[in-house]
Amino acid sequence: MELQIRKTTQQDREAIFQLENLAFPEDTEVAVLADDLLATEKDALSLLALVEDQPVGHILFTNCHIEGRESQPSATILAPLAVLPAYQKMGIGGELVKEGLRRLKAQQVEIVFVLGHIEYYPRHGFLPALGLGYYPPYPTKKGLEDAWMLQTLNEAIDLENYTGRVVPAKAMDRPNYW
Repeated sequence: MELQIRKTTQQDREAIFQLENLAFPEDTEVAVLADDLLATEKDALSLLALVEDQPVGHILFTNCHIEGRESQPSATILAPLAVLPAYQKMGIGGELVKEGLRRLKAQQVEIVFVLGHIEYYPRHGFLPALGLGYYPPYPTKKGLEDAWMLQTLNEAIDLENYTGRVVPAKAMDRPNYW
């Protein structure tokens, strides 16, 4: 199986919407969120994983900022990450994460946030963010506090200088997403 990862284009939106719905059949809001973010966030990093020219995975990073801070790190939120069920547990999601982080680092993004699986994302270098003083846009569900994570892409950044509440892209700024 040869995996290709490329930036998405406007022509990919329908395929991404379908992929997100198939990856999250119990949560159709994920596909709507991805589509809204692709439509409104022009600086987003959106990557598509393909096997034999067929979309099998998608990852999206959108800009965010820390509330009330004059000095801001360059930061993004990873959401969503989707892989078709037939291609899960093959490393495709991990390759999308790795390639996304590589590209973000090249763009000098300093911090990446994610609200995600507490066993999956730490394998890719993410750490719980609450204990470091970074709060999600809305409180996380009880027992899922460690699912709010971050990763620094700039080793020289002092995380203590930027603590606070993270403000996401407008399309993502709703309590039901957190």
